[in-house]
Amino acid sequence: MIRIATYLIIALLFAQCKQESSQETSNARPNIILIMADDMGYECLGVNGSTEYATPNLDRLASQGIRFTNCYSQPLCTPSRVKIMTGKHNFRNYEDFGYLNPKEITFGNLLKDAGYKTCIAGKWQLNGLNRDNPNNQDLERPYQFGFDEYCLWQLHHPKKDGERFANPLITQNGKDLPRDPDVYGPQIFTDYINDFIDRNAESPFFVYYPMALVHDPFVPTPDSPEWADPSRRYEKDTAYFADMMAYTDKLIGQIEAKLKEKGVWENTLLIFTADNGTHVSVKSDVVSGTVWGAKGKTINTGNHVPFIATWPEKIKPGVFEGMIDFADFLPTLTEIANIDPSTFFTDGQSFLSILSGIADETKDQVFIHYSPRWGNRGHNRWVMNEEYKLYQDGRFLRTSVDPLEEQPLKSLSEEERSLRRNFEELLQKKETEVPFHLNDTSFLVNQ
Repeated sequence: MIRIATYLIIALLFAQCKQESSQETSNARPNIILIMADDMGYECLGVNGSTEYATPNLDRLASQGIRFTNCYSQPLCTPSRVKIMTGKHNFRNYEDFGYLNPKEITFGNLLKDAGYKTCIAGKWQLNGLNRDNPNNQDLERPYQFGFDEYCLWQLHHPKKDGERFANPLITQNGKDLPRDPDVYGPQIFTDYINDFIDRNAESPFFVYYPMALVHDPFVPTPDSPEWADPSRRYEKDTAYFADMMAYTDKLIGQIEAKLKEKGVWENTLLIFTADNGTHVSVKSDVVSGTVWGAKGKTINTGNHVPFIATWPEKIKPGVFEGMIDFADFLPTLTEIANIDPSTFFTDGQSFLSILSGIADETKDQVFIHYSPRWGNRGHNRWVMNEEYKLYQDGRFLRTSVDPLEEQPLKSLSEEERSLRRNFEELLQKKETEVPFHLNDTSFLVNQ
Protein backbone atom coordinates (compact mmCIF):
# COMPACT_ATOMS: atom_id res chain seq x y z
CA MET A 1 0.00 0.00 0.00
CA ILE A 2 2.83 2.38 0.87
CA ARG A 3 4.50 1.69 -2.47
CA ILE A 4 1.21 2.34 -4.35
CA ALA A 5 0.65 5.58 -2.43
CA THR A 6 4.18 6.67 -3.24
CA TYR A 7 3.58 5.98 -6.94
CA LEU A 8 0.35 7.98 -6.81
CA ILE A 9 2.09 10.95 -5.19
CA ILE A 10 4.88 10.85 -7.78
CA ALA A 11 2.31 10.63 -10.59
CA LEU A 12 0.38 13.60 -9.22
CA LEU A 13 3.54 15.66 -8.85
CA PHE A 14 4.57 14.74 -12.41
CA ALA A 15 1.15 15.76 -13.74
CA GLN A 16 1.30 19.04 -11.84
CA CYS A 17 4.78 19.82 -13.16
CA LYS A 18 3.66 18.95 -16.68
CA GLN A 19 0.66 21.27 -16.35
CA GLU A 20 2.79 24.11 -14.99
CA SER A 21 5.30 23.54 -17.78
CA SER A 22 2.47 23.63 -20.34
CA GLN A 23 1.17 26.90 -18.88
CA GLU A 24 4.64 28.42 -18.99
CA THR A 25 4.98 27.39 -22.64
CA SER A 26 1.54 28.73 -23.59
CA ASN A 27 2.25 32.03 -21.84
CA ALA A 28 5.81 32.43 -23.16
CA ARG A 29 4.60 34.85 -25.80
CA PRO A 30 3.39 38.11 -24.29
CA ASN A 31 -0.20 39.23 -24.19
CA ILE A 32 -0.75 42.35 -26.28
CA ILE A 33 -3.17 45.20 -25.61
CA LEU A 34 -3.29 48.03 -28.14
CA ILE A 35 -5.34 51.01 -26.96
CA MET A 36 -6.01 53.84 -29.40
CA ALA A 37 -7.79 56.95 -28.11
CA ASP A 38 -10.02 58.90 -30.50
CA ASP A 39 -8.96 62.48 -31.36
CA MET A 40 -6.27 62.93 -28.71
CA GLY A 41 -3.20 64.88 -29.77
CA TYR A 42 0.27 64.53 -28.30
CA GLU A 43 -0.25 67.64 -26.17
CA CYS A 44 -3.05 66.12 -24.07
CA LEU A 45 -0.99 64.01 -21.63
CA GLY A 46 0.63 65.47 -18.56
CA VAL A 47 3.83 63.58 -19.30
CA ASN A 48 3.90 65.31 -22.72
CA GLY A 49 3.57 68.77 -21.20
CA SER A 50 -0.12 69.24 -20.56
CA THR A 51 -0.93 71.50 -17.61
CA GLU A 52 -4.68 71.21 -18.05
CA TYR A 53 -5.70 67.54 -18.03
CA ALA A 54 -5.44 64.91 -15.29
CA THR A 55 -3.74 61.79 -16.67
CA PRO A 56 -1.99 60.21 -13.64
CA ASN A 57 -2.30 56.59 -14.82
CA LEU A 58 -0.91 57.28 -18.27
CA ASP A 59 1.83 59.49 -16.86
CA ARG A 60 2.86 56.73 -14.46
CA LEU A 61 2.82 54.10 -17.21
CA ALA A 62 5.03 56.38 -19.30
CA SER A 63 7.52 56.61 -16.44
CA GLN A 64 7.57 52.80 -16.15
CA GLY A 65 7.86 52.09 -19.89
CA ILE A 66 8.96 53.89 -23.03
CA ARG A 67 7.51 57.25 -24.00
CA PHE A 68 7.81 57.90 -27.72
CA THR A 69 8.01 61.60 -28.57
CA ASN A 70 7.71 61.36 -32.37
CA CYS A 71 4.88 59.00 -33.27
CA TYR A 72 2.78 60.03 -36.29
CA SER A 73 -0.60 58.66 -37.27
CA GLN A 74 -2.72 59.95 -40.15
CA PRO A 75 -4.51 63.29 -39.56
CA LEU A 76 -7.95 61.67 -39.68
CA CYS A 77 -9.67 58.69 -38.10
CA THR A 78 -10.41 56.14 -40.85
CA PRO A 79 -7.07 56.67 -42.63
CA SER A 80 -5.32 55.96 -39.32
CA ARG A 81 -7.45 52.92 -38.51
CA VAL A 82 -6.89 51.37 -41.92
CA LYS A 83 -3.16 52.02 -41.68
CA ILE A 84 -2.55 50.70 -38.17
CA MET A 85 -4.66 47.58 -38.71
CA THR A 86 -3.00 46.57 -42.01
CA GLY A 87 0.50 48.07 -41.73
CA LYS A 88 0.10 49.70 -45.16
CA HIS A 89 0.17 53.24 -46.53
CA ASN A 90 -3.24 54.64 -47.35
CA PHE A 91 -2.67 54.57 -51.11
CA ARG A 92 -2.81 50.77 -50.97
CA ASN A 93 -6.13 50.18 -49.27
CA TYR A 94 -7.91 53.33 -48.07
CA GLU A 95 -10.89 53.32 -50.42
CA ASP A 96 -13.51 55.35 -48.60
CA PHE A 97 -14.15 57.12 -45.32
CA GLY A 98 -15.53 54.72 -42.71
CA TYR A 99 -14.61 51.63 -44.71
CA LEU A 100 -12.04 48.83 -44.77
CA ASN A 101 -12.32 46.34 -47.61
CA PRO A 102 -12.97 42.80 -46.24
CA LYS A 103 -10.21 41.42 -48.47
CA GLU A 104 -7.57 43.14 -46.33
CA ILE A 105 -5.49 41.23 -43.77
CA THR A 106 -5.24 42.86 -40.35
CA PHE A 107 -3.16 42.30 -37.25
CA GLY A 108 -6.24 40.53 -35.88
CA ASN A 109 -6.05 37.90 -38.64
CA LEU A 110 -2.32 37.40 -38.21
CA LEU A 111 -2.36 37.10 -34.42
CA LYS A 112 -5.40 34.83 -34.39
CA ASP A 113 -3.73 32.52 -36.90
CA ALA A 114 -0.66 32.52 -34.64
CA GLY A 115 -2.71 31.14 -31.74
CA TYR A 116 -3.73 34.32 -29.92
CA LYS A 117 -7.21 34.78 -28.49
CA THR A 118 -8.39 38.04 -30.04
CA CYS A 119 -10.87 40.72 -29.03
CA ILE A 120 -11.89 44.17 -30.27
CA ALA A 121 -14.02 46.64 -28.31
CA GLY A 122 -14.85 50.29 -28.86
CA LYS A 123 -15.44 52.25 -32.06
CA TRP A 124 -15.66 50.32 -35.33
CA GLN A 125 -16.84 52.59 -38.17
CA LEU A 126 -15.33 50.35 -40.88
CA ASN A 127 -18.34 48.63 -42.48
CA GLY A 128 -18.94 51.45 -44.97
CA LEU A 129 -22.07 53.04 -43.53
CA ASN A 130 -21.15 56.58 -44.51
CA ARG A 131 -21.54 56.05 -48.26
CA ASP A 132 -23.52 52.83 -48.26
CA ASN A 133 -20.68 50.53 -49.27
CA PRO A 134 -21.60 46.93 -50.17
CA ASN A 135 -22.65 44.59 -47.34
CA ASN A 136 -22.40 47.31 -44.70
CA GLN A 137 -24.91 45.44 -42.51
CA ASP A 138 -22.55 42.49 -42.18
CA LEU A 139 -22.33 41.57 -38.49
CA GLU A 140 -19.55 39.06 -39.25
CA ARG A 141 -17.07 41.67 -40.42
CA PRO A 142 -15.03 41.87 -37.16
CA TYR A 143 -14.73 38.08 -37.20
CA GLN A 144 -13.51 38.23 -40.81
CA PHE A 145 -10.80 40.65 -39.71
CA GLY A 146 -9.54 38.14 -37.15
CA PHE A 147 -11.34 38.96 -33.90
CA ASP A 148 -12.85 36.11 -31.89
CA GLU A 149 -15.10 38.50 -29.99
CA TYR A 150 -16.33 42.07 -30.32
CA CYS A 151 -18.21 44.80 -28.50
CA LEU A 152 -18.58 47.77 -30.85
CA TRP A 153 -20.25 51.07 -31.58
CA GLN A 154 -21.17 51.93 -35.17
CA LEU A 155 -20.78 48.44 -36.60
CA HIS A 156 -23.98 48.39 -38.69
CA HIS A 157 -25.95 51.24 -37.10
CA PRO A 158 -25.10 54.77 -38.28
CA LYS A 159 -24.38 57.44 -35.73
CA LYS A 160 -27.83 59.00 -36.17
CA ASP A 161 -29.40 55.84 -34.71
CA GLY A 162 -27.55 56.06 -31.43
CA GLU A 163 -24.50 57.67 -29.83
CA ARG A 164 -21.53 56.17 -28.00
CA PHE A 165 -21.62 57.82 -24.56
CA ALA A 166 -24.83 58.01 -22.47
CA ASN A 167 -27.54 55.55 -23.60
CA PRO A 168 -25.17 54.00 -26.17
CA LEU A 169 -26.13 51.84 -29.14
CA ILE A 170 -23.62 48.96 -28.90
CA THR A 171 -23.48 45.68 -30.81
CA GLN A 172 -21.85 42.74 -29.05
CA ASN A 173 -21.07 39.54 -30.95
CA GLY A 174 -23.94 39.96 -33.37
CA LYS A 175 -26.58 41.31 -30.99
CA ASP A 176 -27.52 44.85 -29.97
CA LEU A 177 -27.29 45.47 -26.24
CA PRO A 178 -30.40 46.90 -24.54
CA ARG A 179 -30.39 50.69 -24.46
CA ASP A 180 -30.05 52.27 -21.03
CA PRO A 181 -29.80 56.03 -20.36
CA ASP A 182 -27.78 55.34 -17.21
CA VAL A 183 -25.13 53.32 -19.05
CA TYR A 184 -21.91 54.91 -20.33
CA GLY A 185 -20.52 53.39 -23.53
CA PRO A 186 -16.78 53.69 -22.74
CA GLN A 187 -17.34 51.85 -19.46
CA ILE A 188 -19.20 49.05 -21.30
CA PHE A 189 -16.24 48.60 -23.67
CA THR A 190 -13.71 48.53 -20.83
CA ASP A 191 -15.77 46.10 -18.75
CA TYR A 192 -16.03 43.80 -21.76
CA ILE A 193 -12.27 43.87 -22.24
CA ASN A 194 -11.69 43.08 -18.57
CA ASP A 195 -14.15 40.19 -18.80
CA PHE A 196 -12.25 38.91 -21.87
CA ILE A 197 -9.01 39.05 -19.88
CA ASP A 198 -10.71 37.16 -17.03
CA ARG A 199 -11.70 34.38 -19.42
CA ASN A 200 -8.44 34.17 -21.40
CA ALA A 201 -5.67 34.84 -18.90
CA GLU A 202 -4.28 31.31 -19.29
CA SER A 203 -3.37 31.72 -22.97
CA PRO A 204 -1.79 34.49 -25.05
CA PHE A 205 -4.38 37.12 -25.95
CA PHE A 206 -4.58 40.22 -28.13
CA VAL A 207 -6.95 43.09 -27.34
CA TYR A 208 -7.47 45.98 -29.73
CA TYR A 209 -9.30 48.86 -28.03
CA PRO A 210 -10.12 51.73 -30.42
CA MET A 211 -11.68 53.95 -27.77
CA ALA A 212 -14.78 56.12 -28.14
CA LEU A 213 -13.17 58.79 -25.95
CA VAL A 214 -12.28 61.66 -26.44
CA HIS A 215 -14.15 62.32 -29.68
CA ASP A 216 -16.88 64.96 -29.83
CA PRO A 217 -19.62 65.52 -28.80
CA PHE A 218 -17.91 66.87 -25.69
CA VAL A 219 -20.39 65.86 -23.02
CA PRO A 220 -20.45 64.92 -19.32
CA THR A 221 -19.04 61.63 -18.07
CA PRO A 222 -20.41 59.68 -15.09
CA ASP A 223 -17.78 61.48 -13.00
CA SER A 224 -19.06 64.93 -14.05
CA PRO A 225 -21.50 66.62 -11.63
CA GLU A 226 -23.82 67.29 -14.59
CA TRP A 227 -24.32 63.54 -15.15
CA ALA A 228 -26.70 63.47 -12.16
CA ASP A 229 -29.24 65.30 -14.33
CA PRO A 230 -30.24 62.91 -17.19
CA SER A 231 -31.36 65.84 -19.33
CA ARG A 232 -27.78 67.19 -19.42
CA ARG A 233 -25.94 64.02 -20.43
CA TYR A 234 -25.62 65.21 -24.04
CA GLU A 235 -25.08 68.84 -23.16
CA LYS A 236 -22.27 69.87 -25.52
CA ASP A 237 -19.41 72.06 -24.32
CA THR A 238 -15.65 71.87 -24.89
CA ALA A 239 -15.34 72.41 -21.13
CA TYR A 240 -16.24 68.71 -20.78
CA PHE A 241 -13.15 67.68 -22.75
CA ALA A 242 -11.13 67.74 -19.52
CA ASP A 243 -13.65 65.38 -17.87
CA MET A 244 -13.42 63.04 -20.86
CA MET A 245 -9.62 63.05 -20.64
CA ALA A 246 -9.82 62.16 -16.95
CA TYR A 247 -12.25 59.31 -17.66
CA THR A 248 -10.00 57.96 -20.40
CA ASP A 249 -7.16 57.81 -17.91
CA LYS A 250 -9.42 56.14 -15.36
CA LEU A 251 -10.32 53.37 -17.84
CA ILE A 252 -6.65 52.72 -18.58
CA GLY A 253 -6.13 52.26 -14.85
CA GLN A 254 -8.96 49.72 -14.72
CA ILE A 255 -7.36 47.60 -17.44
CA GLU A 256 -3.98 47.76 -15.72
CA ALA A 257 -5.60 46.66 -12.43
CA LYS A 258 -7.26 43.69 -14.13
CA LEU A 259 -3.99 42.54 -15.68
CA LYS A 260 -2.33 42.67 -12.29
CA GLU A 261 -5.25 40.88 -10.63
CA LYS A 262 -4.91 38.01 -13.13
CA GLY A 263 -1.15 37.81 -12.67
CA VAL A 264 -0.35 38.59 -16.32
CA TRP A 265 0.82 42.19 -16.03
CA GLU A 266 4.53 41.38 -16.21
CA ASN A 267 4.23 39.58 -19.54
CA THR A 268 1.80 41.95 -21.22
CA LEU A 269 2.76 44.57 -23.77
CA LEU A 270 0.36 47.47 -23.29
CA ILE A 271 0.45 50.19 -25.94
CA PHE A 272 -1.42 53.49 -25.73
CA THR A 273 -1.67 55.85 -28.68
CA ALA A 274 -4.33 57.89 -30.54
CA ASP A 275 -5.72 57.96 -34.06
CA ASN A 276 -5.08 61.64 -34.88
CA GLY A 277 -4.79 65.11 -33.43
CA THR A 278 -7.26 66.79 -31.10
CA HIS A 279 -10.47 68.33 -32.45
CA VAL A 280 -9.91 71.81 -33.89
CA SER A 281 -12.29 73.38 -31.35
CA VAL A 282 -10.14 72.30 -28.38
CA LYS A 283 -7.45 74.61 -27.01
CA SER A 284 -5.05 72.96 -24.56
CA ASP A 285 -2.63 74.59 -22.14
CA VAL A 286 0.87 73.11 -22.09
CA VAL A 287 4.10 74.09 -20.36
CA SER A 288 5.24 75.99 -23.47
CA GLY A 289 1.97 77.88 -24.03
CA THR A 290 -1.22 76.91 -25.86
CA VAL A 291 -1.90 74.29 -28.52
CA TRP A 292 -4.97 74.25 -30.73
CA GLY A 293 -6.20 70.89 -31.98
CA ALA A 294 -5.59 70.23 -35.68
CA LYS A 295 -7.54 67.07 -36.51
CA GLY A 296 -7.83 66.70 -40.28
CA LYS A 297 -5.04 69.19 -41.02
CA THR A 298 -1.61 68.36 -42.40
CA ILE A 299 0.34 70.46 -39.89
CA ASN A 300 2.08 68.27 -37.31
CA THR A 301 -0.54 68.74 -34.59
CA GLY A 302 -2.94 66.99 -36.98
CA ASN A 303 -1.15 63.66 -36.65
CA HIS A 304 1.43 63.94 -33.85
CA VAL A 305 0.01 61.55 -31.26
CA PRO A 306 0.93 60.16 -27.84
CA PHE A 307 2.58 56.76 -27.71
CA ILE A 308 3.42 54.88 -24.52
CA ALA A 309 4.53 51.25 -24.32
CA THR A 310 4.87 49.20 -21.14
CA TRP A 311 6.00 45.58 -20.82
CA PRO A 312 7.45 45.05 -17.32
CA GLU A 313 9.25 41.82 -18.20
CA LYS A 314 10.99 43.36 -21.19
CA ILE A 315 10.97 47.15 -21.26
CA LYS A 316 13.32 49.37 -19.33
CA PRO A 317 12.00 52.89 -18.64
CA GLY A 318 13.09 55.56 -21.07
CA VAL A 319 12.23 58.09 -23.75
CA PHE A 320 12.64 57.42 -27.47
CA GLU A 321 12.87 60.39 -29.81
CA GLY A 322 13.15 58.54 -33.14
CA MET A 323 10.41 58.47 -35.77
CA ILE A 324 7.50 56.00 -35.63
CA ASP A 325 4.47 55.89 -37.90
CA PHE A 326 1.30 53.82 -37.85
CA ALA A 327 2.53 51.36 -40.49
CA ASP A 328 5.12 50.19 -37.93
CA PHE A 329 2.69 48.71 -35.41
CA LEU A 330 1.65 45.61 -37.37
CA PRO A 331 5.19 44.36 -38.12
CA THR A 332 6.11 44.95 -34.48
CA LEU A 333 3.20 42.93 -33.12
CA THR A 334 3.79 40.12 -35.60
CA GLU A 335 7.49 39.94 -34.73
CA ILE A 336 6.57 39.69 -31.06
CA ALA A 337 4.27 36.78 -31.93
CA ASN A 338 7.00 35.07 -34.00
CA ILE A 339 5.00 35.33 -37.22
CA ASP A 340 6.96 34.74 -40.42
CA PRO A 341 7.29 38.18 -42.12
CA SER A 342 7.21 36.53 -45.55
CA THR A 343 3.55 35.63 -45.00
CA PHE A 344 2.26 39.22 -45.20
CA PHE A 345 3.05 42.60 -46.74
CA THR A 346 3.76 45.78 -44.79
CA ASP A 347 5.11 49.25 -45.45
CA GLY A 348 6.20 49.47 -41.83
CA GLN A 349 9.30 48.64 -39.85
CA SER A 350 9.23 46.77 -36.54
CA PHE A 351 10.31 48.68 -33.45
CA LEU A 352 10.62 45.57 -31.28
CA SER A 353 14.34 46.24 -30.92
CA ILE A 354 13.46 49.57 -29.29
CA LEU A 355 11.10 47.88 -26.84
CA SER A 356 13.71 45.24 -26.09
CA GLY A 357 16.50 47.75 -25.57
CA ILE A 358 18.65 46.11 -28.25
CA ALA A 359 18.76 49.13 -30.56
CA ASP A 360 18.33 52.83 -29.93
CA GLU A 361 17.30 53.98 -33.38
CA THR A 362 14.82 53.21 -36.12
CA LYS A 363 14.14 55.15 -39.30
CA ASP A 364 15.07 58.80 -39.24
CA GLN A 365 12.16 59.97 -41.41
CA VAL A 366 8.57 58.97 -42.20
CA PHE A 367 6.46 59.17 -45.34
CA ILE A 368 2.81 60.17 -45.10
CA HIS A 369 0.22 59.77 -47.86
CA TYR A 370 -2.98 61.61 -46.93
CA SER A 371 -6.09 61.50 -49.09
CA PRO A 372 -8.90 61.99 -46.57
CA ARG A 373 -12.04 61.50 -48.73
CA TRP A 374 -13.87 63.43 -46.03
CA GLY A 375 -15.41 66.87 -46.22
CA ASN A 376 -13.55 69.33 -48.40
CA ARG A 377 -10.11 68.39 -47.13
CA GLY A 378 -7.31 68.53 -49.67
CA HIS A 379 -4.79 65.75 -49.99
CA ASN A 380 -1.01 65.64 -50.13
CA ARG A 381 2.12 63.60 -49.54
CA TRP A 382 5.07 64.52 -47.39
CA VAL A 383 8.27 63.27 -45.80
CA MET A 384 9.27 64.48 -42.37
CA ASN A 385 11.56 64.02 -39.43
CA GLU A 386 11.39 65.55 -35.97
CA GLU A 387 12.54 68.93 -37.29
CA TYR A 388 11.84 69.31 -41.04
CA LYS A 389 9.10 68.51 -43.55
CA LEU A 390 8.89 68.42 -47.35
CA TYR A 391 5.53 68.33 -49.13
CA GLN A 392 5.10 66.93 -52.61
CA ASP A 393 3.98 70.40 -53.71
CA GLY A 394 7.51 71.61 -52.93
CA ARG A 395 7.12 73.37 -49.59
CA PHE A 396 10.10 72.68 -47.32
CA LEU A 397 9.61 73.75 -43.70
CA ARG A 398 11.40 73.69 -40.41
CA THR A 399 8.45 72.62 -38.32
CA SER A 400 10.34 72.65 -35.04
CA VAL A 401 10.34 76.46 -35.14
CA ASP A 402 7.38 76.98 -37.49
CA PRO A 403 4.67 74.59 -36.21
CA LEU A 404 1.88 76.34 -38.12
CA GLU A 405 3.90 75.98 -41.35
CA GLU A 406 3.59 79.62 -42.36
CA GLN A 407 7.15 80.20 -43.60
CA PRO A 408 8.50 77.73 -46.20
CA LEU A 409 12.30 77.83 -46.27
CA LYS A 410 13.93 79.57 -49.23
CA SER A 411 17.57 79.99 -48.23
CA LEU A 412 18.99 76.64 -47.12
CA SER A 413 22.18 75.61 -45.40
CA GLU A 414 24.25 72.83 -46.97
CA GLU A 415 22.90 70.43 -44.34
CA GLU A 416 19.33 71.47 -45.16
CA ARG A 417 19.93 71.04 -48.89
CA SER A 418 21.24 67.54 -48.27
CA LEU A 419 18.24 66.69 -46.12
CA ARG A 420 15.85 68.04 -48.73
CA ARG A 421 17.48 65.86 -51.39
CA ASN A 422 17.00 62.81 -49.18
CA PHE A 423 13.34 63.70 -48.69
CA GLU A 424 12.91 64.27 -52.43
CA GLU A 425 14.36 60.84 -53.19
CA LEU A 426 11.82 59.15 -50.94
CA LEU A 427 8.93 61.12 -52.43
CA GLN A 428 10.11 60.24 -55.94
CA LYS A 429 10.36 56.58 -54.99
CA LYS A 430 6.73 56.61 -53.85
CA GLU A 431 5.71 58.58 -56.95
CA THR A 432 7.33 55.92 -59.12
CA GLU A 433 5.52 53.22 -57.22
CA VAL A 434 2.11 54.90 -57.21
CA PRO A 435 1.67 58.28 -58.98
CA PHE A 436 -0.20 60.86 -56.94
CA HIS A 437 -1.82 63.90 -58.53
CA LEU A 438 -2.42 66.71 -56.07
CA ASN A 439 -5.27 68.23 -58.08
CA ASP A 440 -7.15 64.97 -58.62
CA THR A 441 -9.70 64.84 -55.81
CA SER A 442 -11.07 61.53 -57.07
CA PHE A 443 -7.69 59.83 -56.51
CA LEU A 444 -8.05 56.13 -55.82
CA VAL A 445 -5.53 53.35 -56.45
CA ASN A 446 -6.76 49.77 -56.53
CA GLN A 447 -3.93 47.52 -55.39
